[in-house]
Amino acid sequence: MATRTETIHEAIAALQRLADLFSARREQIAREAGLSVRQWRILEEIATEHFMPSMFAERGSVTPAAVSKLVRGLLERDLIRASIATGDRRQRRYVVTAAGRKLLDRVRLTRQAAIDAVWSDLPSTELLRFAEFGRELGDRLEAYLSK
Repeated sequence: MATRTETIHEAIAALQRLADLFSARREQIAREAGLSVRQWRILEEIATEHFMPSMFAERGSVTPAAVSKLVRGLLERDLIRASIATGDRRQRRYVVTAAGRKLLDRVRLTRQAAIDAVWSDLPSTELLRFAEFGRELGDRLEAYLSK
């Protein structure tokens, strides 16, 4: 029988494996669409109309110059369009183009197909337990990090 410490380490290893697999799947979906994961995230955020390059840089732990390069790539591919914001001419407003929406729709369908294949036949009670445990673990990690 495993000790409590061994069980904790097994749980951490399982969580790390899941994190690695989720990351690999995100990269695969993005690559299939001809995007990087960061470009995909920017495109999704622009689609919600809440995109601010400086905030994206802070949350994504990337430099503003790196965000500018990512945005430039999306502009060059005509996946987004930029215009001067009304009210503050120093700001740019970004919108997803028709081509960008089509690409996002394709990416979302691919992502949903993967979700359905992996998650749909899992028992609801197990999914609820997993979600509750994930929330509790996340809360504990956030509390520990804020010390």
